[in-house]
Amino acid sequence: MYICIDFDGTIVDHRYPDIGEPVPGALDWLKRYQRYGARLILFTMRSDRPGQEYLSNSVEFLKENGIRLYGINRNPDQDSWTDSPKAYGELYIDDAAFGCPLTHPRGFARPCVNWKKVGPRVEKMLLGR
Repeated sequence: MYICIDFDGTIVDHRYPDIGEPVPGALDWLKRYQRYGARLILFTMRSDRPGQEYLSNSVEFLKENGIRLYGINRNPDQDSWTDSPKAYGELYIDDAAFGCPLTHPRGFARPCVNWKKVGPRVEKMLLGR
């Protein structure tokens, strides 16, 4: 399964351009999805400019925390069938998505993805239940 995942408010607290604290449970669930064979695609508004490596910093943060990305703002497999800039995924996890369960941990800037609810639901999808 291809899973497109937002960064700020989904994996980390909203602290752009800095990288906030990890959203509770996010990294553990992403590692678990990888063990099930999910292909994780970072799907974020962050970008790089000279002296402002906001996208690269987020990719490095994920790598340092054991998250292997299959793609960054694109799905490499879609190149054979479309030139669309939209990353193809079978599932999108984003704090701004309609219906995404949210929580607001103490000290966080804004609400973020509630991985206690999202994590198990996605796991069931990956396991075919």
